[in-house]
Formats: sequence, C-alpha cells, structure tokens
Amino acid sequence: MALDLRPNCEFCDIDLPPHSMAARICTYECTFCCECVETRLHNVCPNCGGGFAPRPIRPAQEWRAGLSLAHRPPSIQRHTLNYDLADIAALSERVRHIPPEQR
Repeated sequence: MALDLRPNCEFCDIDLPPHSMAARICTYECTFCCECVETRLHNVCPNCGGGFAPRPIRPAQEWRAGLSLAHRPPSIQRHTLNYDLADIAALSERVRHIPPEQR
C-alpha cells in the first residue's frame, strides 16, 4: 500500500505537491507543512498527538514497473482540521515537551 500523499497542509491549506520537501506526516498520514509543524503545532499532531517526519517523495519516473506517480497518483482529497485552534494549542502545550518516541 502506498502513502496517500495528501495535497495540502491540514492547518494552513497550502498546497503540498508530491515533490514537496516541506510536507510532514504523522504515523496516520496527517499532513502539514513544515512551517505549521514547527511554529504552530510544535511537532505535535493535532489529530493523534504524535510527532512528524518528512514525507517521502514518490518517484516521478518509473524506475520499477508500476511504481511511479503515473501509476500511483497522489490523493486529490483535501483535508482540514477537526479541532478548533484552542483545543489544538492545549494539546500541543500538554505534550510538546515529551519526545515523540515517548508519547
């Protein structure tokens, strides 16, 4: 199963194309831009409380049969947050001092 490669930051809604080096994901593939992860979320996913990692880049060229953007295109479904800003800030404040691997 390939990653969903969601097209936008769930916080600020900036476009994050498949080749974006600014995309960050949590273990559930919640997707945010590096700016929001660092300055607003403080490396705390507002959905699950986990940390973030850079989203891998899916090869545009087919180096192996059937494995490329052409064969496994990114998602076109945009996602937005399910929580209000106060709730997101409270969760981030509560867990941001705990390293992601210990949450």
